[in-house]
Amino acid sequence: MAEKISLFEAIAILVGTIIGAGILGVPFVVAQAGFITGLVVLLVVAFAMVMINLFLGEIVLSTNVTHQLTGYAQKYLGKPAKYLTLLVTAVGFYGALLAYIIGEGEVLAALTGGSPVFYSIIFFTFGASLVFLGLTVIKRFEFIMTLCVLTIVLIIVLSGYGLINFENLTQFSLAKIFIPYGVIFFAMAGSSAIPQLRQALRGKEKSVKKAIIIGVTIPFVVYLIFTLVIIGVTGLNTTEIATIGLGAVLGKSMIIFGNLFAFFTMATSFLTLGLALKETYRCDLGLGPKISWLLTCLPPVIVFLAGLNNFALILSLVGAVVGGLDGLLILAIYSKLKTLPRTERHPEYRIPAPLPIIIFLSLLFIGGIIYSLWQV
Repeated sequence: MAEKISLFEAIAILVGTIIGAGILGVPFVVAQAGFITGLVVLLVVAFAMVMINLFLGEIVLSTNVTHQLTGYAQKYLGKPAKYLTLLVTAVGFYGALLAYIIGEGEVLAALTGGSPVFYSIIFFTFGASLVFLGLTVIKRFEFIMTLCVLTIVLIIVLSGYGLINFENLTQFSLAKIFIPYGVIFFAMAGSSAIPQLRQALRGKEKSVKKAIIIGVTIPFVVYLIFTLVIIGVTGLNTTEIATIGLGAVLGKSMIIFGNLFAFFTMATSFLTLGLALKETYRCDLGLGPKISWLLTCLPPVIVFLAGLNNFALILSLVGAVVGGLDGLLILAIYSKLKTLPRTERHPEYRIPAPLPIIIFLSLLFIGGIIYSLWQV
């Protein structure tokens, strides 16, 4: 019984890390590319995430001391890789925080009317204050919040299923294959949870592989069903934040319910990432709490006030560029690990990594980075 409980909790950690505000942006980019196009991309990205997370899991299990990706980069690739990883991580966090500031303004404006920019500033002021106070209690409720998100997604799916127009789900365009890539990558990313997942399964490390596979599969299924219903109902009128457009079709109750769901999903993600970045500056760089808070909160709001306020664009850039760089770093660490004659500990599983798979994943990540930067 203890084994089942531990495995369930470990899966919940990964699912809770992956399923977040990214779910709100996936239907929009899939609608722009065509549902079948988006389905193909979702399948490919899910496969890539399973492989990358399994590679990282083997790295974690091959090392005595548990680190974050920054620590593994330093251990296996040297100090320059540590600082590169830290830079990539910080840029990714800033991009996500910026997206949530933008998204919260749009959601609150949809609920109450008024200026999205004004509500974004109000939300930022509130969220940054909580990050300053260090309310780590947010993390303790991550499991409960994940269950709430899954429940709300189920309610939205059941509410909209009867209004699906299946003609909205037949489009495919090879030329648009990269359009949904970045946002889907953002939504499916969860590698940061792998070290924590190993900790949750300490003494039962043989379950790490199973937890990773199941923990990626569940978000894939949730995103697929959620996107199918949203696009089936709203078609090309799907909005950047999916619940706004859905509310316009299903009526006032869905406007309130769906956008409250969006608000709390993004607010929780903002607080979790803000606290994590603040602690990175405080613990990894030895900075004081006030400086760490300023370095965490000021850059995204400055960029927002400078006029960069496209929700889908930010998600796409963070997913494709930062996620792609993370993936390439994990591949580099994994490749270095495979050249060692022996590792610190014997991992509970080893993933055969044929050269074609490594090349495919590398080209996927590099192609996504180039395409996303080219589109800016």
